[in-house]
Amino acid sequence: MPGIAGIITKGPVKEKVPGLHQMVQALIHEPSYTSGIYINEELGVGIGWANRYQSFADCMPVWNETSDVGLIYYGENFADKGLTARLHSRGHRFDPSNATYLVHLYEEQGPDFIKQLNGWFSGVLMDLRKGEVSLFNDRYGMQRIYYHETKEAVYFSSEAKSLLRVHPKLRYLDMKSLGEFFSFGCALDNRTLFSDVSLLPPGSVWNFENGSVKRKHRYFDPDTWEHQTPLGNEAFYKNFRETFGRILPKYFDTPNGVALSLTGGLDTRMILSGIDIPRGQLPCYTFGGIYRDCFDVKIARKVAKVCDQTHQVLEVGKEFFPQFPTLAEKTVYITDGNLNVSGAPDLYVNRLAREIAPVRLTGNYGSEIMRGARHL
Repeated sequence: MPGIAGIITKGPVKEKVPGLHQMVQALIHEPSYTSGIYINEELGVGIGWANRYQSFADCMPVWNETSDVGLIYYGENFADKGLTARLHSRGHRFDPSNATYLVHLYEEQGPDFIKQLNGWFSGVLMDLRKGEVSLFNDRYGMQRIYYHETKEAVYFSSEAKSLLRVHPKLRYLDMKSLGEFFSFGCALDNRTLFSDVSLLPPGSVWNFENGSVKRKHRYFDPDTWEHQTPLGNEAFYKNFRETFGRILPKYFDTPNGVALSLTGGLDTRMILSGIDIPRGQLPCYTFGGIYRDCFDVKIARKVAKVCDQTHQVLEVGKEFFPQFPTLAEKTVYITDGNLNVSGAPDLYVNRLAREIAPVRLTGNYGSEIMRGARHL
């Protein structure tokens, strides 16, 4: 996956530029990715990025009008249209279709701008007026930031392999994490599979001055949402239906085209029934096999027909098997070992999906959450 990588150091940044290039190169898995680096000796930062071409964040770095506040960002932000309209009314200039407006949101709201973001993201904010750098991620840490701290610097990246390229001593498994991986499917407590490589806690902001960590804090705690006053059944349904209908159009607002990865589950059926799309304007597809139609294919085909949208099956067919060794190795490599070879079919069918539309919209665990499931 693409993302960001960087070094925040007390010493000269220029000495670490070759290593930064190696870290960024580790993020580039497709020839279509765009990338770059930014160096600021006064702040003690060297930051690089890799993005999907024409994605929301394919405009890095972004600066305010006076070029004294900059942002390097990876991910998405599904904002209300009223937000960008208000920023325009304040005299800010930006392209509302990409991340250029986010730096102006910081100008207007200060550090609390992060609380207004909606999506999976990570980023580095540079306020040259204050001489301050802030490293942050989304509320639940879905866009991972791996980091390694030394006495003179903090190294971070969206992928652990970036850190391993410049610090060979980190290329060792953490035995406790490995045991947890086999027991629970992941390492716990923000540890990773690699020794001395950790994950930035979810909802974090780390502030730096002169290359040193000034403050580590979290801007969001799940308790804020999880311990609200429970709603009754009728009130919950009313609020859920209104909220779902209000936010759904944001996820279709992309200039490059979107297709729906439709399954037999409740979540994608809710998406298709809840959005007002003209006939035949939303391509739908379902992942399937070559011998028979699975439940997802059967239901999805019917749902698409009822909603007057096209549908096709993307098969894990005979062409997949000769590619399996390469795809299996790449799956493990791209995910830093967090997925095993069983993820190879996903890599294969998502390449097919990209030929239909660059953005794949889908749902996860809707049936389990809305209807209840013991294993969750």
